[in-house]
Amino acid sequence: MHNLKSIRERLCVTQQVLAEGIGCTQGNVGHYERGQTLLPDVATKLIAFAASRGLRIGYDHVYGNAPLPQLEAEVGHAHA
Repeated sequence: MHNLKSIRERLCVTQQVLAEGIGCTQGNVGHYERGQTLLPDVATKLIAFAASRGLRIGYDHVYGNAPLPQLEAEVGHAHA
């Protein structure tokens, strides 16, 4: 199992925006969110896309039970 939907929701992006960011279709993202296997190359693209949006995650966040960190922008606002 994977945490793609939770990651997408933490990033506050649509399936379409995520699809464009990881190089697939919105339909693919929908299939992944409904349980289709997320291959390691897609997970790598997801990690890079999340980093570009200020969310530092790794494979343990994608495939494991590691709690998702806050977006860097959220962290910055918390200290302001």
